Amino acid sequence: MDFSAKIAGMVSLPVGNVANAVRLLEQDCTIAFIARYRKEATGCMDEVEIGRIRQELNRLKQMEERRAFVLKSIGEQGGLDGDLKRRIEEAVSLSEIEDLYMPYKPKRKTRAVMAKEKGLEDLAVAIMRERDVDVGSLAERFVNPLKGVVDADNALEGARDIVAEWINEQAVLRQRVRKYFFRNAFVEVGRAKGYKQDSKYAQWVDWRERAAKAPSHRVLALFRAERENELRLSFQVEDEEELKEVVYRTVTRRRDTSCARHKIKAADDCLGRLLLPSLETELRTWMKDRADVVAIDVFSRNLRQLLMSSPLGEKRVLAIDPGYRTGCKVVCLDSHGMLLHHDVIYPFAQMEKAGERLLFLVKKYDIEAVAIGNGTASKETADFVRSLDFGGDLTVAIVNESGASVYSASELAREELGDYDITVRGAVSIGRRLQDPLAELVKISPESIGVGQYQHDVDQRKLKESLQQTVESCVNQVGVELNTASRELLSYVSGIGPVLAGSIIEYRKEHGGFATRRDLLNVRRFGPKAFEQAAGFLRIRHSSNPLDATAVHPERYSLVERMAKDAGCTVEQLIADRDRRDAVVLDRYVGNDCGMPTLRDIMQELEKPMRDVRTKFEQTTFDKGVNTIEELRVGQILDGVVTNITAFGAFVDIGVHQDGLIHISQVSNRYVDDLNSLLHLNQKVRVKLIDLDIARKRISLSMKDVD
Repeated sequence: MDFSAKIAGMVSLPVGNVANAVRLLEQDCTIAFIARYRKEATGCMDEVEIGRIRQELNRLKQMEERRAFVLKSIGEQGGLDGDLKRRIEEAVSLSEIEDLYMPYKPKRKTRAVMAKEKGLEDLAVAIMRERDVDVGSLAERFVNPLKGVVDADNALEGARDIVAEWINEQAVLRQRVRKYFFRNAFVEVGRAKGYKQDSKYAQWVDWRERAAKAPSHRVLALFRAERENELRLSFQVEDEEELKEVVYRTVTRRRDTSCARHKIKAADDCLGRLLLPSLETELRTWMKDRADVVAIDVFSRNLRQLLMSSPLGEKRVLAIDPGYRTGCKVVCLDSHGMLLHHDVIYPFAQMEKAGERLLFLVKKYDIEAVAIGNGTASKETADFVRSLDFGGDLTVAIVNESGASVYSASELAREELGDYDITVRGAVSIGRRLQDPLAELVKISPESIGVGQYQHDVDQRKLKESLQQTVESCVNQVGVELNTASRELLSYVSGIGPVLAGSIIEYRKEHGGFATRRDLLNVRRFGPKAFEQAAGFLRIRHSSNPLDATAVHPERYSLVERMAKDAGCTVEQLIADRDRRDAVVLDRYVGNDCGMPTLRDIMQELEKPMRDVRTKFEQTTFDKGVNTIEELRVGQILDGVVTNITAFGAFVDIGVHQDGLIHISQVSNRYVDDLNSLLHLNQKVRVKLIDLDIARKRISLSMKDVD
């Protein structure tokens, strides 16, 4: 089935471009490959747009599978008439399909089922059809003590149970009540049995707001509080009578007969006992799913910013994992991150000795930069290092160490640094993060990096999938050096994965590296499809073919060679000579599968081979004289670094071992809808301290009116 037209309507993109994207996805092309190397086919869609198409494609496939199952199931039960078949085939949502399937689903032993077993179905039919009869007299005929029907009232009660279930199974009614309930329901918050006196959820007690408009962070916080038995949530509509009228208008024709009155009574029972509890569950699921989408998006955007942080580059680094009592762990790394030396210094107990040791190590290993983890004693250690006279410019950088302990205890760390204990491994990770954040951070699970909101409350499968896509996107955007990249970094390259990454490492060990990209085809299990998807994202710096050091795909090498030939030079000369490149008339090389977008990308790569798309590294410093939260004063102006961005605000490291919060309302004097439009991770900001709660370690900051 072709879903292109439906998807195009959902994502507001041309049908032809969407159809091409769907075709490429069905051919197992990766999002990164399609976005980079198939621009003509998709109309230059970016990764986000292609990702949405894939998401909608998968959703529609799942819905069609369910539709086919429902049609088959009802058909096997003999209930599939032409009208029902048409309604199921025309259903546009999963909930609509499920509503139509409800009468045919296998049932547990409900009150209605038990009433039918007592022979009360014919009485229920009379009530359902609103017959103009004396229903009390009619009910007398169904009294049967042997079946547990002791009197007429008992018979009517059972019949109403059957009618209530029938009403609940009416698809039209469910859709109307669902629409009303979702639009008008309020979530009301109260204390639960486990509520603590000093509860962190105290601000939400007696809270009330329209459920459909509750922001994602509040939804996740309230649901967490409910799971922890501190808060109780209920869902109510303001006008219950209006809701009942929605039901009555749908299920009754008249209200002046005894049967109709019993039908209304059954409808009330259906609403309170069956329909609303079911729809509350649906509403909760909808709220949770929507909140998950926002939270996962925040997490993914933060992760992208962290992974794309500026690399220091291939420089020799001394890394310090700070500590008071146990000392500061020190490691020296070469320009490729290999461990040269490890040590421990005690700058807070033996300052002079520690300083002499650092000066010696910096000189001995020709250190160009110092990386300091941002944990305990970070700022004091940085102040100590900056107080030393190294006899020249030495970069001193604070590095986010979140997840470094996870790496140090991992199987990979044991494989890379098995002869050293976890404290040394952690310090090595801090140093490597300064050299190349992306290459080091891919070694730990994204969830361990800690740049999201309520990450343990969201759907873990969806979170993992989104973060995986984010890492893949970043790795492919930057590109990977084929002869030096780790197995973990290679595994995120388009078309490769963990198995082929292992095969590449084995090939490097056996052959000493790759001379050209074409050598990839000699790797075990590395076929033409993998080569197509991966080759453009892999770089070989000293290849015999200069194009191997660029993002130009091998499928375009012949085109570049033709450009060089037409210019009367070699490819190497074309890359080196700007005048020759400027003289190339791109229109001459436009073809059926190669348009101006691809040609412009090629020329950009020829201009700057091995270019790094990440921004240039800059140092960050904190205010001297402020080291602890106790030294802060309301009204102070402070320098800080953005460490986390959420839907409700941004957290900022101001050098006191406790991040402060800039609420979204304090970021700007104008209305801010999306914080990411103004702030990014590792951004240097100047803030004002507007509120301080030392006991609860809460620091409130503002960017307003800060000169």
